Amino acid sequence: MEPALKFENPRSNSCISDSSGSGEEVDHGLEELTIITNFPESPLKGPKSPLKGPKSPTKLGINKKISFSTSSKSHRVYQSGLRTLYTSGRPPWYDSHGSLKEPFVIGVCGGSASGKTTVARKIIEALDVPWVSLLSLDSFYKVLNEEMHETANRNEYNFDHPDAFDFDLLIATLRRLKEGKSVEVPIYNFITHSRDQSTRTIYGANVVIFEGIMSFVNKELLDLMDMKIFVDTDSDVRLARRLKRDIAERGRELEGVLKQYNTFVKPAFDHWISPTMSSADIIVPRGGENLVAIQLVVLHVHGQLQKRGFKLRSKLAHSADNGCKKPDTLKVLEQTPQIQGLHTFVRNRETARDEFIFYSKRLMRLLFEYAVSLLPFKTVSVDTPQGTSYQGRRLDADKICGVSILRAGETMEQALCEVCKDVRLGKILIQTNFDTGEPELHYLRLPKDIKESQVILMDATVATGAAAMMAIRVLLDHDVPEDNITLTSLLMAESGVHSVAYAFPKVKIVTTAVDKEVNEKFHILPGIGNFGDRYFGTDFEKLVPIDRTQMTRCYSEPGCRDVEQAE
Repeated sequence: MEPALKFENPRSNSCISDSSGSGEEVDHGLEELTIITNFPESPLKGPKSPLKGPKSPTKLGINKKISFSTSSKSHRVYQSGLRTLYTSGRPPWYDSHGSLKEPFVIGVCGGSASGKTTVARKIIEALDVPWVSLLSLDSFYKVLNEEMHETANRNEYNFDHPDAFDFDLLIATLRRLKEGKSVEVPIYNFITHSRDQSTRTIYGANVVIFEGIMSFVNKELLDLMDMKIFVDTDSDVRLARRLKRDIAERGRELEGVLKQYNTFVKPAFDHWISPTMSSADIIVPRGGENLVAIQLVVLHVHGQLQKRGFKLRSKLAHSADNGCKKPDTLKVLEQTPQIQGLHTFVRNRETARDEFIFYSKRLMRLLFEYAVSLLPFKTVSVDTPQGTSYQGRRLDADKICGVSILRAGETMEQALCEVCKDVRLGKILIQTNFDTGEPELHYLRLPKDIKESQVILMDATVATGAAAMMAIRVLLDHDVPEDNITLTSLLMAESGVHSVAYAFPKVKIVTTAVDKEVNEKFHILPGIGNFGDRYFGTDFEKLVPIDRTQMTRCYSEPGCRDVEQAE
């Protein structure tokens, strides 16, 4: 059976245009592509904003000069030497019901040293979008026993046979990625022929590119791929590349490399790899040099990504019907004179910042005391100092983890620590894209065993529920059971309550008050204002826009050390 498409084009060194329509040229390697994840944290000692405008190279952990692009994406893409730093976030990968939309999986197959990785990297470059994951079959070689190690050291072990790979682990890993889950990928050491103790975490891929010599051999693996590409390269070229790679990068001897190639590599290609060309949707001759094929692949993937995009916030804002019964999972603090008095202070626009912080912290403490009382408890008996027994209650949870939605949710961490001793903390940074109005995931840091914990998710206010839904989806993707999640907020709108409860009916929702309305700007009415700005003393709407051409000039001239000086 012939593949659907086979591309031939003249050799070309021209730059690939960005097929997303921005008109920019893309010219950077995967090694130079970095997604910023080391956002600075605001200290708990004092209420200082963790997101106080653009940071200097030192604050970003970069010691090189940075130039800022003057394009429409200048606030999302920075250049540092040869590296491109993306600060754009991941848009929603689920619908308003909380249901996951699977990532697009591209399989790349070909002979050893045919240029599979180069093709995969050039696809990533030309896509020009973050949240693309590259998975290699080389990571899934089986662990060798002592006898196999000795055979491998003599260049007599066949690494080019399907039995050399752990397909069970590979299929389970790729399936979890397709389900949107976080995965731990083994790291294989080609010098010692063993797996490192450390692993590589992959999470949040909108596109997964999987490459390897046996990518198309396993039918169950083929069924997980949305597009299959075979890289067809001349055998002499592949041998020359393999000699250079194995001798220079893997410390092998010339004689051993040639022996392994003639004994195992070439027969494996003829018997196992070449026949799988019939499974390919696209055949790409000459690998990474074939820019026409790569451009057409990118155009198709961009079209698929556009179909999988979601516009959530406007739908969520109107999700609360008048007269609709409040969900059973919603728990609101009793509106005592004390609670109403605290709300009077924090809602009053004339309240000074120090008083706003003081009364907000009091309200947070009451919120968490109530939220913890809703967690599972068990009956225990203890002996009192008087020598008599007391029948009491004790929290029936080994681990409690608090996860704040940055930045306003971070203000609640101290109050939670005062209520729950030895609680562990995680962070999720979700920001609104001002062009689309949709929430985007930028950064997350969660304990590795969070799936075993009762999780208290913290956000100061919840209007439409878009950010809260994204954070809950992240927790579910990290295997946290839905009924182990408690969403806590000082103030929620009815639309946010219904959005979260409808999408995630087992999540407990705890708040101190619920307001009825959300305006066209997605602000709660009567509301509390921008909690983060009032708490940290910032108001970005009053800041003068930054001239990014001046920012570029500043970094290129001596004496200008950071962005604040340029302003």
